[in-house]
Amino acid sequence: MLFALDAMGGDKAPAEPCRGAVMACEENAELSVALVGKRESIEPYLDSASARVRSRISIVEADEVIGMGDNPSASIRTKKNSSMRVAMEMVRAGEAVGCISAGNTGAIVAGGVLVVGRIRGIDRPGLAVPIPSLERPSLLLDVGATVRCKPLNLCQFAHMGSIYMRSLTGIANPSVGLFSNGSEDIKGDEVISEAREMLLKSGLNFDGFVEGKDVPLGRTDIVVCDGFTGNALIKFGEGIGELVKLIVHRELSGKLLPKIGAALMMPALKKIWSRFEYEKNGGSPLLGVNGIVIKAHGNSSCRAIAGALRVASGFAGLKGTDLIKESFE
Repeated sequence: MLFALDAMGGDKAPAEPCRGAVMACEENAELSVALVGKRESIEPYLDSASARVRSRISIVEADEVIGMGDNPSASIRTKKNSSMRVAMEMVRAGEAVGCISAGNTGAIVAGGVLVVGRIRGIDRPGLAVPIPSLERPSLLLDVGATVRCKPLNLCQFAHMGSIYMRSLTGIANPSVGLFSNGSEDIKGDEVISEAREMLLKSGLNFDGFVEGKDVPLGRTDIVVCDGFTGNALIKFGEGIGELVKLIVHRELSGKLLPKIGAALMMPALKKIWSRFEYEKNGGSPLLGVNGIVIKAHGNSSCRAIAGALRVASGFAGLKGTDLIKESFE
């Protein structure tokens, strides 16, 4: 399977995307990666790769870059030889199974719609993020693709999320929660109320409203919300995680007795932190577009890029895009 990787996208490009491609190809002998970007910037990071791995990594020249501060729609339209757009055109042309980028989120969404194209019947795409919870990961969408949603968009996110969770986890009938400002039926504005009525008639395993405290506890397998709310939720969660780490480090680094206790607890602490390690699955699929498009975190390390390639190859192996197309047909 060949995937196109935007080697120039992200805060740590091109070093970390290139190293991530090498790492992913070392892990998966069936994987091939086309690094899209400036050849002279990419090649130095491939020198240490073994011949076995290097034979599965190619370079596709693209001399423009879409920056984090660029206008999303305008840049994807005008920078036709940008690394991000060229990677997406490879997906549209069938040259690559999917594409991965840690670049400008808005441009990735715009490119997914304008270049790769929407699946027939889907009004707006949604970015889906697996989040850790008490028993098993749950799925939050949208986290930034469609900032303001109509009831139809929320209902379609629920359908796509259900298909993704079935293929990803094997859960036969994943539960769906609609994010609101309370669990009572009278909560929510007009959009949320109308979406609730649609979901009640949808045939999905709809479990009603969920509120903020329910999300980390994994009350439902899928949490549906608009992109503005989802983006705020996911970033708030990242901030809480960093805060807890800093507090634990500060409390344990001062006196001798806490240090001894920390040493004894270290195996358990590592196991706990590993549940919140986003780099293992470092990519968010853009659901609703006619091909695999994975958004990696803007600050992705090579491990996170390798994780995003793992997500992409797993979704391709399960024919996730085809399952969504068949459902909406």
